[in-house]
Amino acid sequence: MVEKRKGAGGKLSRSETVTVRLDPKLRYLAELAARKQRRTLSSFIEWAIEDTLNRFPIREWDEGVTTVMSQSENLWDVDDSDRFAKLALAYPELLTHDEQLIWKLVKECGYLWRGGYSKSNKEWTWTVREESFLFDRLRAHWAAFQAVAAGEVEASALPKWPKTDPKVKSSSGFDDMDDDIPF
Repeated sequence: MVEKRKGAGGKLSRSETVTVRLDPKLRYLAELAARKQRRTLSSFIEWAIEDTLNRFPIREWDEGVTTVMSQSENLWDVDDSDRFAKLALAYPELLTHDEQLIWKLVKECGYLWRGGYSKSNKEWTWTVREESFLFDRLRAHWAAFQAVAAGEVEASALPKWPKTDPKVKSSSGFDDMDDDIPF
């Protein structure tokens, strides 16, 4: 005997459910449009959003427009921290206040960036750009950056890195001595 499956068809995987408020007139008109396309209201709303994203400018310049959807491959990632970093690197003006707090911490943390020790002051320096960013390191410490930005833990919870070149001794020659006088 063949078991009968429940439901009308294959189960589609939906990752998010969003509750929206619609004016009664707008809902009615959207339902009519959905009927015309032989869709559910939910399917119609999803289609309408995608259609809008294909036309909505995320950036405009003299030569043209970049749409939100055209940037989807550059901005989307299944990992929250990677998605955050991609947005911050490409469109920092779109960050929320809370995201700006995290981004400030990220930009100031040399552990997350490829760089080098400067010849003049022997300090670790880096350039804030995608090619310099170490996504795997942010992934490993994402919770700490979020907690520090939220004020839940001290900045000492963030990863450390050698800020000055460990191969260079100070000019005094007393690097291994404590700052405190031993008496």
